[in-house]
Formats: sequence, C-alpha cells, structure tokens
Amino acid sequence: MTSKVPERQRGGLRTGFTTGACAAAAAKAATRALLSRAALEQIESVLPNRQKVTFTLERCELHEDHVLASIIKDGGDDPDCTHGAEIVARVRRVAEPGTVKIRGGQGVATVTKPGLGLTVGEAAINPVPRKNIAEMVSEELTEDAGVEVEISVPRGEELAKETTNARLGLLGGISILGTTGIVRPYSTAAFRASVVQAIDVARELGLTEVVLTTGGKSEAYAMKLFPTLPEEAFIQMGDFVGVALKHAKRKGLATARIVGMMGKLSKMANGKMQTHVAGSEVNLELLAEFAAQLGADGDTRAQIAQANTARHVLELCNERGLTGITDLICEKACFHGLAKIGGGLDVRAYLVDFSGALLGQWPPPSAAEPAPEKTS
Repeated sequence: MTSKVPERQRGGLRTGFTTGACAAAAAKAATRALLSRAALEQIESVLPNRQKVTFTLERCELHEDHVLASIIKDGGDDPDCTHGAEIVARVRRVAEPGTVKIRGGQGVATVTKPGLGLTVGEAAINPVPRKNIAEMVSEELTEDAGVEVEISVPRGEELAKETTNARLGLLGGISILGTTGIVRPYSTAAFRASVVQAIDVARELGLTEVVLTTGGKSEAYAMKLFPTLPEEAFIQMGDFVGVALKHAKRKGLATARIVGMMGKLSKMANGKMQTHVAGSEVNLELLAEFAAQLGADGDTRAQIAQANTARHVLELCNERGLTGITDLICEKACFHGLAKIGGGLDVRAYLVDFSGALLGQWPPPSAAEPAPEKTS
C-alpha cells in the first residue's frame, strides 16, 4: 500500500493515516538517510496496528548535522483539518548510543494543562505515536548511534485554530495523535476520544459540572446561558451523548448540563444516546404523543406525525400554544440519559432555538437555581 493525498470525498469511506503514523514514518526515513547519507523517496513503516505501509516522502534533505524528512498527511475521507498537512521529522545525532530522544518543534502543541495523559510542559505527542516513532527510529540505528527526533508541522499553529486544542491547554499547534495509525472516515473514534479527554481536563481542573453541547453553535449559546462557568466546562460532545454522560459519571462529576436544539434533543427524548443522522431519526409519532399529553387535538397530532422535521414540529406547537413540549422533551432527554448511566449524576437539559433563545429546560427553574438568562 502506498499513501497518496487525493481529494476528500464528502461522505466517502476511504481510510487515511494519522499524524502519528506520518511522524513515525518521516522519522524513520530521516534516521536512515542520516546514517546512510543517501536521500530517500519513500519509506516502509509499521503502524501501531502492525500494518506495513509505504509512504512517499515530500522532502528528504541532507544537511551537515541533521536530516529533514517529511510526509504529506493523507487523512482519507475524514474531514479533519490536518488532511494535507506536512508532517516533518528532523533527526540529528546525539552522544548516547541507542538513545532516541523525541521532542516537538514548530506547529506541535505544548501541554499546559493536566488531565491529558501527558506531562505539562511536554510536546503534545501522544503515547502511542511516541512509542511508534521510537520503534521505527530504533530499527534504523546502528550500535554506536543515538539520535534526537524533532517533529514539526509547518502550518500547525494555523490548523490548531480549527480545533479545541487551546481550550484543552494544548497551545502553539496541533497534537500528534493516533492509536492504530489509521484514520477512519468521520473519525468517530477520534471524536469520541476527544470528548473523553475534554471531560478529563475539566475534572483535573477541579470542575464539578460540565455543559455538553451538540456542536459549535449550541456551545456558543450555552456559553451565554452559563456565563460564569469557565471555558473548560463546555464540551462539544457531538452525537456521543451516552459516552459523555458515562464518562462524566465515571470521573465523579456532580452535574452534566445538556444544551441542544430541537432535533438532537428530540432524539435524546426518544432514548437515542448516539444521535448521528445515520443512526437515528426523529420519532415524529413520539412527538405527537408528547403534544397529546399537552392537550393537542387529533388534527394537530396528525400534522405533527407528518411533519417534515423536528423544527417543523416546534413551529406547529408554537402556532397552537403547545409551548410546553420543549420542557417535556428536555424532561424525557434527562430521563433516558439517567437510565443509560444508571443514575449517579445530576443531568439537566436545555433546549434552545436557532437564534440561541432558551425555549425549554428540565428540571424546572427553582429558587435555588433560577432559569438561565434567556438570549436572543
């Protein structure tokens, strides 16, 4: 297999390679070129999952005291921002034979907060990629050779602006990631891991509650609803509701607040704790039943059952004065969330519209905790 960097296909299924796999292969190539003093055009590397892959080198430059080799990351059809990024390894000799020192260079983030499984002050090169780099480089070393490997990403700092790295305390660039070396389309495993990681960081910082949102827009609205909470409390869980709630409970958090819009919260109210469109649909019949509980007549229930979207349901209910449906959806979402994790966590839900206005919540506001300030 030879890596290429073709155009990504929206909705495609082509797999790619992680930043960690590219870093390990580039480091292996640079080490071989350093010791042989011969430039390479490609390198065979072994991924963490033990698969052998031949990578084409973008650069292999021999300098007097070091060699620089690089690979253009092919992320397959995954929409991750690092697709097409240049992953660079600069390798130079050190005095200690058999030594492989690994550090981060330009465009690789530095860890500034605990809870990431990395030492504060270190480069954000995760344990599996770090081990893979060391193994690939060690295969090339002669008995009398030791090297220092510097991994860099020339556009890493710019790319990091498209991630949540800064909030996690990963500053100055991207992370070098990957547990298998392979990127699956839509990177569900990577996204799931990022949700877990963000909760870990919140807990390490001493937070007792998190605000789980379904995306960037709902997060922006959530930050206006809860302006006194620190940025680290807000976690984009995407479709991984069950994962987020389970991990929040596992880490001993007291409260998880879910903030979302009509479509996602309607799915949660139907017991769907993985809300991706491919895996769940809005149950319009259920929403019609909710409307019936609020006094909707037969004609209204029929219209709701035939509605185009959850947003359409909301419009129908607003026209008929059935505004309580948003509170009911929040209540059911909390019920199913708690059922999923077996209790042990205070789960609260808040439904906002597309302009950020708070339309419903559960539990109802109380003297102890009044409703969040409504935004528009």
